[in-house]
Amino acid sequence: MTQSPHDGTSRPHEGGDAASPEELRERIEQTRAELGETVQALAARADVKARAQEKAAEVKEQAGELTTRAVDPVLRGTARSAELLRDNRELLVALSCVAAAVWVARRR
Repeated sequence: MTQSPHDGTSRPHEGGDAASPEELRERIEQTRAELGETVQALAARADVKARAQEKAAEVKEQAGELTTRAVDPVLRGTARSAELLRDNRELLVALSCVAAAVWVARRR
């Protein structure tokens, strides 16, 4: 049994038997690794600048997605209009000539 440094009471080793020096070293290494992970997690939570940058990147990505969803239909509509104009050039030229003739006739 070992004495707890915090409360002065005795308690048995994990596993019930006295640990060998090698087992103690393994436990110490495992504890160090766990402590290192805990410190890293706490440091990440305390790094306000990094968390703010992550949030800004997330918001920027969301804004880009919203913009794409809003602009795509407009671009498709514009492309369709341009296609209709190309397909009906003769009609467009004829209507332009009529409009010009009406404009000239009204000016006189």
